[in-house]
Amino acid sequence: MTAESPCIQVCVLDRLTGHCIGCGRTGEEIGAWSLLPEAAQRHLLALLPARLAALEARGLRADLSPRLPRA
Repeated sequence: MTAESPCIQVCVLDRLTGHCIGCGRTGEEIGAWSLLPEAAQRHLLALLPARLAALEARGLRADLSPRLPRA
């Protein structure tokens, strides 16, 4: 079993952090998602709210609020 992907089909990487403004993952994490064990996926999911909040604080997610990933 695997965790549901946090992808919201907004695939734009922030140049400063390397985090996707849609889901909060790095390009490497996005590419490896389906290969990660479920425990690693869940660990990564736990990191995403802080990453997304940091992107939002920099004004990079203002237009995405209706499409925020499910918690």
